Amino acid sequence: MVLTISRAAIDEILRAAAASPDAEICGLLLGGPGEVTEVRPCANVAADPADSFEIDPMALIAAHKAARNGGPSLVGHYHSHPRGPASPSARDAAMAEPGSYWIIIGDGEARCWRARADGRFDPVNLSDHRNP
Repeated sequence: MVLTISRAAIDEILRAAAASPDAEICGLLLGGPGEVTEVRPCANVAADPADSFEIDPMALIAAHKAARNGGPSLVGHYHSHPRGPASPSARDAAMAEPGSYWIIIGDGEARCWRARADGRFDPVNLSDHRNP
C-alpha cells in the first residue's frame, strides 16, 4: 500500500514536529484516494498536548464543508510523538477511523499507517510522485 505525498509536505510536518519538542503537533491530510495534495496544520486542543492530540473540531468541520463543496477530501491526519516512536499508540488505535491514513512523526522520522476496523494499523509506504 502506498500514499502519495510531496517531499515538501513531509518536510513541513517534520519541521513543525521538531519545533514543538514538548507537545504533540497535529493536522489534516487532504486529497483523494491514495494521495495527499495538502497538509493543513491544526491547533492541538487536547487537555494535555504533551501526551496526546485532539484536532480543533472547527478545523474538521471546515474541511468536511469544503469537501462537500468540491474541495479535497479528508483522507487522514498527522501528529507527532515527541517522546516516542513513529508508530500508533493504544490511544491512536482507539480514535482511528477505519480506512484513514495516519502519518506519525517520532524519533525524527515520518511513518504512515492505515487504520483497520479491528483497531490495528497497516504500514503504508510514502511516495513522492514527482520523485519516486
